[in-house]
Amino acid sequence: MSGTSLDGTDVALCHFTEDEGSWTYEIRAAVTYPYPEEWAEKLRKAHTCDGLSLALLHTTYGHYLGGIVRKFLRQHSISPHFVASHGHTVFHQPSSGMTLQIGCGAALAAETGLPVVCDFRTTDVAKGGQGAPLVPMGDRLLFGSYFYCLNLGGFANISYSHNNTRTAGDICPVNMVLNSLSTALGYAFDPGGSLARNGNLDKVLLRDLNALPFYRNQPPKSLGREWVEMNITPLLNQTHRPAQDLLRTYTEHAAFQISASMDHDPGHDVIVTGGGAYNTFLLERIRALTPNPVIIPDDLVIQYKEALIFAFLGVLRMRSQVNCLRSATGASEDSCGGAVYLP
Repeated sequence: MSGTSLDGTDVALCHFTEDEGSWTYEIRAAVTYPYPEEWAEKLRKAHTCDGLSLALLHTTYGHYLGGIVRKFLRQHSISPHFVASHGHTVFHQPSSGMTLQIGCGAALAAETGLPVVCDFRTTDVAKGGQGAPLVPMGDRLLFGSYFYCLNLGGFANISYSHNNTRTAGDICPVNMVLNSLSTALGYAFDPGGSLARNGNLDKVLLRDLNALPFYRNQPPKSLGREWVEMNITPLLNQTHRPAQDLLRTYTEHAAFQISASMDHDPGHDVIVTGGGAYNTFLLERIRALTPNPVIIPDDLVIQYKEALIFAFLGVLRMRSQVNCLRSATGASEDSCGGAVYLP
């Protein structure tokens, strides 16, 4: 996994067991390999590349990921059945029938000598879906004991069962915006939300953020970098408030939208994962705005649940079973997504 925060590549060794349709999981080892600044900069600017440069980056990044996997395998003396790779999202425009995650599967397979499953989103987009979120299948089969599954990464997304159907969607940008604002204050991220906690709320900006049309859409729906640059960034840039006030206001905005996404069926527990689960102030604001009990799991699940689920999606792909739900993405039908490369 490589997320929009560009903090590094998550690698997890996951073991799954099926017993009469019920699945259990174990994360046996997991490491986040920080990006060297050179790679962080390449990925940060990938959306500005010309066609040839982007094609070359796709290939070299696949080799880079393969090297990381080989390092992980050596460190843990393991030999898995295959590698499931999400890659790094450069473009996500499902309304145009396009999503792009780079990290060439053929290069990854050549580097590791293992089968590789990658490119999980494009089949769903080709069938008219959002290509996101893809975690609801894993949420249903691995975390079904929780009513709401909330992930706080670059974007917040949620899935839940409603009328015997798994419903899901992106809620709002979270760490993508919070981390960007924190850099203006000399921090890579807002530690525990302490910067936001000491800022002042801009009620006009909060009103304008909450009024964005996307929030009136019903799921399934998804977000990408392009939407943030077109909608969030101009609102933040037109204010003349200090960065700390922007952090306070945007944290309140995120908490409001996240809470609103759970108000149709209150009183049910919510498991929270992703880097935002460590943002104490954001969680305080969510808890203040929702009646739902908020549950924080152990660190392995917080940090690696998304990697775990993409490994699981790879398992389903290798078994030719459905791993993407149309109820979560809006596609014309369920699908079995992912391209398979053999070494």
